[in-house]
Amino acid sequence: MALQTANRRRGVIIFTDPDHAGERIRRRLSGLLPGCRHAFVPRERAVNKGKVGVEAASIEDIKVALARVRTEGPAGRTFDQQDLIQGGLTGIPQAAARRKRLGDLLAIGYGNSKNFLWRLNALGITRTEFEQALEQLEAE
Repeated sequence: MALQTANRRRGVIIFTDPDHAGERIRRRLSGLLPGCRHAFVPRERAVNKGKVGVEAASIEDIKVALARVRTEGPAGRTFDQQDLIQGGLTGIPQAAARRKRLGDLLAIGYGNSKNFLWRLNALGITRTEFEQALEQLEAE
Protein backbone atom coordinates (compact mmCIF):
# COMPACT_ATOMS: atom_id res chain seq x y z
CA MET A 1 0.00 0.00 0.00
CA ALA A 2 1.32 3.44 -0.92
CA LEU A 3 0.60 4.94 2.51
CA GLN A 4 2.57 2.21 4.27
CA THR A 5 5.52 2.81 1.95
CA ALA A 6 5.31 6.56 2.55
CA ASN A 7 5.12 5.96 6.30
CA ARG A 8 8.25 3.79 6.24
CA ARG A 9 10.21 6.17 4.02
CA ARG A 10 9.24 9.62 5.23
CA GLY A 11 6.51 9.32 7.82
CA VAL A 12 2.82 10.16 7.58
CA ILE A 13 0.88 12.80 9.47
CA ILE A 14 -2.77 11.94 10.01
CA PHE A 15 -4.70 15.20 9.97
CA THR A 16 -8.42 14.48 9.73
CA ASP A 17 -11.58 16.49 10.30
CA PRO A 18 -12.46 16.90 14.00
CA ASP A 19 -15.76 15.02 13.69
CA HIS A 20 -16.96 11.43 14.05
CA ALA A 21 -16.09 10.47 10.48
CA GLY A 22 -12.63 11.99 10.84
CA GLU A 23 -12.03 10.00 14.02
CA ARG A 24 -13.06 6.77 12.30
CA ILE A 25 -10.62 7.50 9.48
CA ARG A 26 -7.88 8.39 12.00
CA ARG A 27 -8.35 5.11 13.92
CA ARG A 28 -8.30 3.06 10.73
CA LEU A 29 -5.17 4.74 9.35
CA SER A 30 -3.48 4.59 12.74
CA GLY A 31 -3.96 0.82 12.80
CA LEU A 32 -2.39 0.50 9.35
CA LEU A 33 0.49 2.92 9.87
CA PRO A 34 2.53 2.14 13.00
CA GLY A 35 4.58 5.07 14.24
CA CYS A 36 2.54 7.60 12.27
CA ARG A 37 2.15 11.14 13.50
CA HIS A 38 -1.07 12.90 14.47
CA ALA A 39 -2.13 16.52 14.12
CA PHE A 40 -5.34 17.93 15.59
CA VAL A 41 -7.21 21.16 14.97
CA PRO A 42 -9.88 22.03 17.58
CA ARG A 43 -13.42 21.53 16.30
CA GLU A 44 -14.48 25.12 16.99
CA ARG A 45 -11.65 26.32 14.73
CA ALA A 46 -12.70 24.02 11.89
CA VAL A 47 -16.32 25.06 11.35
CA ASN A 48 -17.63 27.20 8.51
CA LYS A 49 -21.34 27.68 7.80
CA GLY A 50 -22.17 24.70 10.00
CA LYS A 51 -19.78 22.35 8.18
CA VAL A 52 -16.90 20.77 10.08
CA GLY A 53 -13.63 20.19 8.28
CA VAL A 54 -9.93 20.96 8.33
CA GLU A 55 -10.47 23.03 5.18
CA ALA A 56 -12.51 25.51 7.27
CA ALA A 57 -9.59 26.15 9.66
CA SER A 58 -7.42 29.19 9.14
CA ILE A 59 -3.92 28.83 7.73
CA GLU A 60 -2.58 29.89 11.13
CA ASP A 61 -4.60 27.19 12.95
CA ILE A 62 -3.31 24.57 10.50
CA LYS A 63 0.28 25.74 11.02
CA VAL A 64 -0.16 25.53 14.80
CA ALA A 65 -1.63 22.01 14.53
CA LEU A 66 1.23 20.83 12.32
CA ALA A 67 3.83 22.42 14.60
CA ARG A 68 2.37 20.46 17.53
CA VAL A 69 2.25 17.08 15.77
CA ARG A 70 2.50 14.01 18.03
CA THR A 71 4.18 10.72 17.09
CA GLU A 72 2.28 7.56 17.92
CA GLY A 73 4.16 4.89 19.79
CA PRO A 74 3.18 1.74 21.60
CA ALA A 75 0.48 2.59 24.12
CA GLY A 76 2.30 2.29 27.42
CA ARG A 77 0.84 2.46 30.89
CA THR A 78 1.96 5.90 31.99
CA PHE A 79 -1.66 6.89 32.63
CA ASP A 80 -4.63 4.89 33.83
CA GLN A 81 -8.29 5.42 34.65
CA GLN A 82 -7.35 6.70 38.10
CA ASP A 83 -5.48 9.63 36.50
CA LEU A 84 -8.64 10.57 34.59
CA ILE A 85 -10.74 10.38 37.75
CA GLN A 86 -8.28 12.45 39.81
CA GLY A 87 -8.01 15.02 37.01
CA GLY A 88 -11.79 15.41 36.76
CA LEU A 89 -11.70 13.99 33.24
CA THR A 90 -14.29 11.29 33.86
CA GLY A 91 -17.11 10.62 36.29
CA ILE A 92 -18.28 14.22 36.77
CA PRO A 93 -20.73 16.36 34.75
CA GLN A 94 -18.06 18.70 33.34
CA ALA A 95 -15.61 15.89 32.44
CA ALA A 96 -16.24 16.10 28.68
CA ALA A 97 -15.54 19.83 28.62
CA ARG A 98 -12.40 19.31 30.70
CA ARG A 99 -11.15 16.56 28.34
CA LYS A 100 -11.81 18.82 25.38
CA ARG A 101 -9.81 21.69 26.85
CA LEU A 102 -7.01 19.44 28.06
CA GLY A 103 -6.89 17.79 24.62
CA ASP A 104 -6.45 21.25 23.08
CA LEU A 105 -3.70 22.15 25.56
CA LEU A 106 -1.84 18.89 24.91
CA ALA A 107 -2.52 18.92 21.13
CA ILE A 108 -4.15 15.48 21.20
CA GLY A 109 -7.73 16.46 20.36
CA TYR A 110 -10.98 15.48 22.06
CA GLY A 111 -11.95 11.95 22.96
CA ASN A 112 -14.29 10.09 25.26
CA SER A 113 -12.65 8.71 28.41
CA LYS A 114 -11.39 5.50 26.80
CA ASN A 115 -10.09 7.25 23.68
CA PHE A 116 -8.53 10.08 25.68
CA LEU A 117 -6.67 7.60 27.89
CA TRP A 118 -5.34 5.83 24.78
CA ARG A 119 -4.18 9.17 23.34
CA LEU A 120 -2.38 10.11 26.54
CA ASN A 121 -0.47 6.83 26.49
CA ALA A 122 0.07 6.32 22.75
CA LEU A 123 0.95 9.88 21.77
CA GLY A 124 3.82 10.24 24.20
CA ILE A 125 2.34 12.63 26.74
CA THR A 126 4.64 12.83 29.74
CA ARG A 127 3.48 13.00 33.33
CA THR A 128 4.97 16.52 33.54
CA GLU A 129 3.09 17.72 30.44
CA PHE A 130 -0.13 16.24 31.79
CA GLU A 131 0.25 17.86 35.21
CA GLN A 132 1.20 21.25 33.75
CA ALA A 133 -1.80 21.15 31.41
CA LEU A 134 -4.09 20.24 34.34
CA GLU A 135 -2.68 23.16 36.33
CA GLN A 136 -3.35 25.48 33.41
CA LEU A 137 -6.87 24.09 33.09
CA GLU A 138 -7.52 24.71 36.79
CA ALA A 139 -6.19 28.27 36.50
CA GLU A 140 -8.59 29.17 33.67
